Amino acid sequence: MTRQAFMARLREGLRGLPPQAIADIVTDYEAHFVDGAAAGRTEAEVAAALGDPARLAREIRAESTLNRWHEERSPSSAAAAVFAVLGLGAIDILILLPLLIGVVSALFGFAIAAIVAFFAGAMVFAAGPFANPPGGPATALLGGIGIMAGSASGAALLAIISIGLMNALVWYARLHYRLLKPALEPQTVEAAR
Repeated sequence: MTRQAFMARLREGLRGLPPQAIADIVTDYEAHFVDGAAAGRTEAEVAAALGDPARLAREIRAESTLNRWHEERSPSSAAAAVFAVLGLGAIDILILLPLLIGVVSALFGFAIAAIVAFFAGAMVFAAGPFANPPGGPATALLGGIGIMAGSASGAALLAIISIGLMNALVWYARLHYRLLKPALEPQTVEAAR
């Protein structure tokens, strides 16, 4: 995505915010492109690193409404904050939850397959030499060991993928927590009054 396309989608997503706030946000993201160009990165690389501009705009709008609620404490600002966070949650539920369910189901299926393959390899290792296999007992022993080793390495790979998936989910949750953090913190300023 080019710089111009990124900024156009960001401005479109920010429509409705005060003009000065939009100008400040756009200036901040323009600086990312300038810094990236100075570091020798292409516009597409910088845009990819920043993420989806529509998603960024939704997060910025949610953060803006949460900040407004934090400052005003009025029913209208509270309602706007709730709807902004629910809007982010709706995107998560409609898009990410089905994708996550599919990925977790596939990982679970591969884990079961790795366990079954390990026990099948153990059966070939233990019973194969007595079944008079083609190639002799050594073939059964080595085949059983090979199947068990293959399933163990597959299970290790699944563990690495699962850890990476959990890290990605934690990172994603922290993005949402960053938006909600000002609303969740105790009000020390009001308590001091």
